[in-house]
Amino acid sequence: MNKPLTRIQAMNSSAILEAALEVFAAHGFRGATLDQIAEVAGLSKPNLLYYFPSKEAVHEALLAQLLKTWLDPLRAMDPLGDPKPEIMGYVARKLELARDFPRESRLFANEILQGAPRLRAVIEGELKTLVDEKAAVLTRWMEEGRIAKMPPVHLLFSIWALTQHYADFDVQVRAVLGEGHDPFTEAGDFLDLLFDKLLTP
Repeated sequence: MNKPLTRIQAMNSSAILEAALEVFAAHGFRGATLDQIAEVAGLSKPNLLYYFPSKEAVHEALLAQLLKTWLDPLRAMDPLGDPKPEIMGYVARKLELARDFPRESRLFANEILQGAPRLRAVIEGELKTLVDEKAAVLTRWMEEGRIAKMPPVHLLFSIWALTQHYADFDVQVRAVLGEGHDPFTEAGDFLDLLFDKLLTP
């Protein structure tokens, strides 16, 4: 059983993961180095290696944190709730994640674009199981006539695409909108309108 980290160890570990998030989000896994991560964390490379034995270990720790954050909003969709508010709430939570955790979103996107070598087992296991479970809930709601009929998994894909876009393509979004716009407020209003119309039977 691992000993609990001391306060200093916990602070250093947190600093390393925060620095790694910045470096991986900017350069991807292949472009990032332990030297870069150590520099951003304000630690020596040997000190970093005391906590994480390799770049892969740092990356895996980050991805483990990220997946919990990323899957929690979908887990929160209540099968016993009112369908449209449950789905609209999920859309809102995903947009909030894109707003509050843009580096994490880009880290996830970079991993997927590289073929998900460090995430494939989770994608094919935990994520697929959760999606299948929620797709069954959506299908039941559709069969009960409570929301419009459509392919449930593609509905979830569309929610991911329409929310994570605002984090992954932030520079493009802000350049096209121009000054004086709040992308996430405007996106929230638009997605409310879009999904309200889409889901109405």
